[in-house]
Order: sequence, then C-alpha cells, then structure tokens
Amino acid sequence: MGVSSLTCPLSLKHGERAFSLALDKSGVSRFVSRKRDMGIGARAKRAVRAARGKMAQTVNRVMTPLQWAMLVALSVLWGGSFFFAGVAVRELPPLTVALVRAGGAALILNAALPLLGLQLPRDGRLWLAFCVMGFINNVVPFGLIFWGQSHIPSGLASILNATTPLSTIIVAHICTSDEKMAGGRLAGVVIGFLGVATMIGAGLLEGIGTDVMAQLAIVLAGFSYACAGVYGRRFGRLGVRPMITATGQVTASSLILLPMALLYDAPWNLPMPSAPVWWALFGIAALSTALAYVLYFRLLATAGATNLLLVTFLIPVSAVAMGALMLHEHLEPRHFIGMTMIGLGLACIDGRLLRGIFPLKTAS
Repeated sequence: MGVSSLTCPLSLKHGERAFSLALDKSGVSRFVSRKRDMGIGARAKRAVRAARGKMAQTVNRVMTPLQWAMLVALSVLWGGSFFFAGVAVRELPPLTVALVRAGGAALILNAALPLLGLQLPRDGRLWLAFCVMGFINNVVPFGLIFWGQSHIPSGLASILNATTPLSTIIVAHICTSDEKMAGGRLAGVVIGFLGVATMIGAGLLEGIGTDVMAQLAIVLAGFSYACAGVYGRRFGRLGVRPMITATGQVTASSLILLPMALLYDAPWNLPMPSAPVWWALFGIAALSTALAYVLYFRLLATAGATNLLLVTFLIPVSAVAMGALMLHEHLEPRHFIGMTMIGLGLACIDGRLLRGIFPLKTAS
C-alpha cells in the first residue's frame, strides 16, 4: 500500500496519471502480496476488488437516510467536543488534552476489538498508513484546536472550523477522480458557511482581529481534517474494516502524542484536575472520539470525503440545540435563519434540491 507520502487516493480508471498508476501497482499489489502477514489469505484480493468497486459506486452520490442519520449523530458527538475541550483547557495544557483524548479512545477501541472478533493487522505498510492518518486526523488538528481554544472563544473556533468543507472540496478535486468540484457543491459550501456565520452571530467576528495565530491554527486544523478525509478513503478501498481503521489510527496517534506531551507539558507537575475536567476528558475520549470515529470511518467508506465533512456545518446546529434543551438557552431569530441557510447549503451539496428544480433530461 503506497503510503510513503501524503499521496492522494488512487483508482485504476483510464487516463489516471502515470505516477498514480505506478504507486497503485507498487502499493496495493504489494499490500495483497503481503496478505499472509495479516492472516487474510486469498480473500484479500477479493476484498480489495470488492471494496474498490463499492467505493466507486458509493462516493460522490446522494446520501441515504441512514447516512444522513449517522451524519447528524456524528455532528452531535463532535459538537460536544468543543464544549468538553473548553472545560478541559482551563486546567490542562493542549497536548495533554490531545493525548488523553486519543489515548482514552485507543484504550476503549482496542478493548472492543476482541468482543467483535477483530484484531489489529500486523502488516507494516498498513501501520504506516495508520500513522499518517493519525498524524493528520488527530495529532495536528487536536493540538491546533485545543491550543486555539485556550486563546479564543469556542464559538469562534466552531465557525473557523466550519471552513473544513471548503478545503475538502479543493483537496478532493485535486486528489480524486470521483469527487470533482461542481457549481452546486461550491455554492452549497458558501451558503452553509454564511449560515454558520449568521447563527453564531456577528459579535463573535469582532474577535478576528485579536490573537490571529490562534484563529489561523483552527483554520489549519480544518485543512488537516480535509486532507485526512481524502487520505482515509484508501482504507475502505483496501477492504480494511472501519472499526480496524478507527482503532489503528487513534492508537498510532496516541503513540505519537505520548512523547510530545511528556516532553513539553511534563504532566506529572500539573495540579490534580477538578471533577468537571475529569468528566470532560471522559466525554471527549469516549464519546467525541471513540464512538465518533466508528461513525466517521463508516461514513467515509460509503458517502465520500466531501459529504462526510458536511458535519462541520451541523456542529454549530447541534451545539445550539443542546444548549436549548439542557441549559435552557434562548434561541434567537438569527439561529433559525442560520439553520435554514445551513439546510439549504447541505441540500445544494447533496444535489437533491438542484435536481428537483432543474431535472436532468434523459434521451428517449
């Protein structure tokens, strides 16, 4: 499996670039040739062919009701991560929070694998891919977001994180053959971003001129998530189960974060966190990471990178809803306007609205 660098997902369609084709031959075929290391046997080739065919049929299409339900659930889990992180960074440094989030999720997922009759593979190339995925999907964005949230409000962090689909559409357009940028998708992202800005409120935008580095860190984290969404498609194409992918990449990221946190934060010198921080750490590890990544990789394998990153638009919506239900916060008119705009943006990207207004003409 070609993972020596952050290479775009591959396909064998006619006209693919020569370097992509060469990397596919030296990557996927080598992965299959090493199948005995993973204990898969002759089924590896069939799994790869079936997975690649399935991916070609499922990405960049209208999402099913089940996929939409999973997307909403994922938005609630990740929406809670901003709240959990906001509580945790008040008493703990960012790298320590990132390590607890990734490490706690790794412990939970590794404990769940035997119960499901699964085990992590031993193939070195696959573990290299887990390390790359863990770095761009956990280490970089966790560290940047938690550091950013220690300097700017969580609401502003949410709106900056909502730029992720913009980056995803660009990255997917450049690096994939089946998720090309189209007018409806680009317009939908712009409309959705404006809806997020409307819902969170213009008052938060006044903070953009202060602590510019923290805000740039959140935007860079969104770009890292976008790269991870596209890069992670290869696991489904190679027939790796979503649970294995989630566990492998979060385990790899924990091993990367451990020496970093020990070196820079010296957690043994930190005061004992309060009870709310402990609960926040549990929530961000078990719910917003372990459970969320199971949904994340399932959606990535079936709905595509661009559709999956729509979750960043739904995160502020879930945050407002949770605040109203659990904290009895008042919903202002701008919240409903923003939700409407976000729904319109999602519909444009999904394609149903445009196809309903401008139905395609079929040849007789």
